[in-house]
Amino acid sequence: MKREFVMIHHSLTKDGSTVSWPAIRRFHRDKGWLDIGYHAGVELVNDDLEAFYGRPENMAAAACKEDHMNERALHLCIVGNFDLVPPSDELLAFAARIVVGPWLERYKLLPSAIVGHRDFAPYKSCPGFAFDLDRLRALA
Repeated sequence: MKREFVMIHHSLTKDGSTVSWPAIRRFHRDKGWLDIGYHAGVELVNDDLEAFYGRPENMAAAACKEDHMNERALHLCIVGNFDLVPPSDELLAFAARIVVGPWLERYKLLPSAIVGHRDFAPYKSCPGFAFDLDRLRALA
């Protein structure tokens, strides 16, 4: 499977003191999916930034069917509602360092390959109207 993009999503939920990743995984499995729809996730849990694995990178995602993006992209969900507030610089830097940057390097992609879900599915706000993709691209 050729990876051409890194697609960024947000959970559209408030981040908090508990880990949201298992709840997202359960929600996706309850929909009848094999597993969580994303390849990775990051979130702030209490005062700690955490990264989580999702689907194996060699599997298609279940995150954006438009333009075959489930197969063409690696998908990262950043927990939070970034329609309301932007992600912190620390959260963006962590996502860039731990997940996005290594994906770009591994798949020989440029930062311009970082896209938002709404770039291919305009009926979505994902990764949030307050999310600055250019900032993430610069950090990656």
